Amino acid sequence: MSKILIRGAKVLGGEPQDVLIDGESVAEVGTGLSAEGAEVVEAEGKVLLPGLVDLHTHLREPGREDSETVLTGTRAAAGGGFTAVFAMANTFPVADTAGVVEQVWRLGREHGYCDVQPIGAVTVGLEGRKLAELGAMHESAAGVTVFSDDGKCVDDAVIMRRALEYVKAFGGVVAQHAQEPRLTEGAQMNEGVVSAQLGLGGWPAVAEESIIARDVLLAEHVGSRVHICHLSTAGSVEIVRWAKSRGIQVTAEVTPHHLLLTDELVRTYNPVYKVNPPLRTERDVHALREALADGTIDIVATDHAPHPHEDKDCEWAAAAMGMVGLETALSVVQETMVETGLLDWAGVADRMSFKPAQIGQATGHGRPVSAGEPANLTLVDTAYRGQVDPAGFASRSRNTPYEGRTLPGRVTHTWLRGKATLVDGKLT
Repeated sequence: MSKILIRGAKVLGGEPQDVLIDGESVAEVGTGLSAEGAEVVEAEGKVLLPGLVDLHTHLREPGREDSETVLTGTRAAAGGGFTAVFAMANTFPVADTAGVVEQVWRLGREHGYCDVQPIGAVTVGLEGRKLAELGAMHESAAGVTVFSDDGKCVDDAVIMRRALEYVKAFGGVVAQHAQEPRLTEGAQMNEGVVSAQLGLGGWPAVAEESIIARDVLLAEHVGSRVHICHLSTAGSVEIVRWAKSRGIQVTAEVTPHHLLLTDELVRTYNPVYKVNPPLRTERDVHALREALADGTIDIVATDHAPHPHEDKDCEWAAAAMGMVGLETALSVVQETMVETGLLDWAGVADRMSFKPAQIGQATGHGRPVSAGEPANLTLVDTAYRGQVDPAGFASRSRNTPYEGRTLPGRVTHTWLRGKATLVDGKLT
């Protein structure tokens, strides 16, 4: 049906209202609405949010379809309430040319579960030696605006400066994976008490913080935009806070798992907890939550990193780094930020829809729930409580750190430009 009436939803957590979707747009928001022939969705007690936007996902296609594909990844996104995701460039081949980013973009358009915006590599082959075709990727059909070597750090200061200068010409942004490579050689987990007790190679906080400090100064010098991927330490928070106080154009993201989990879990030696950057301390977790609440950290991004079973079901040292996160992100944010009183649902909409869409220039996403806006929406049953069962994931991979854990909230419906991609918790 072209018309959908969402009845009695708490829009951004506010007072219950009706929302009428007509075609691809929101036609009306109010109380007591009716529409002849409309499909009615009873949403009493549920929260209606703008469709979520994830600035940091790994869809693995092309090249690692054993882990994920654009189809399975976007199905997972729809299940998690996302209507747009940004796909990182560390594919095989690397997304460092107009041809590869257009391939990913077209796959997203063909499958239709959410919009897919490719992120272009900063350097050729992610090797950190030569700038990739930044201008050609921006001018391509994919219209790339975000560039990152995520998975690797652009550790050469001259290359980073040149990238910042180049993207400034068209209003783009460089998203930095902040990891000083020499300080993390052989690192397996956060450097601290737990790593010392377990005898695992430590990953010091300064390896992240030193790169962030350098890059915000470069961004200030160039007058360009830099975005910090998966910020994970209390020290990094302070550097970003200082940079913003100087008017430097820096934004930052935090992952759901860094808002909830700590390095104490590594005592299990379960590789599902092995991630880059590593799980940090309880002190870091609380600093990240407070920074997300006060706006120092701008957004939540999943860093959805799927891996096949054999890459995780092995000894710790040999295991791949990363966790899936699209289908559990909103639940983790509800537990860590909403139920702790640090954010209300309007704040969640800001950190998970409005601001990521703004940073990535995702046209039509991150818009208010009001008449005339695109009908990119997600409906959440916030009263739900349930155990995480990865067997039910739409993602091709199952490497979640939350298996068996009880989390709050469940996305029941997702609409992409008025078309339902998720209905009553089931993909269409």
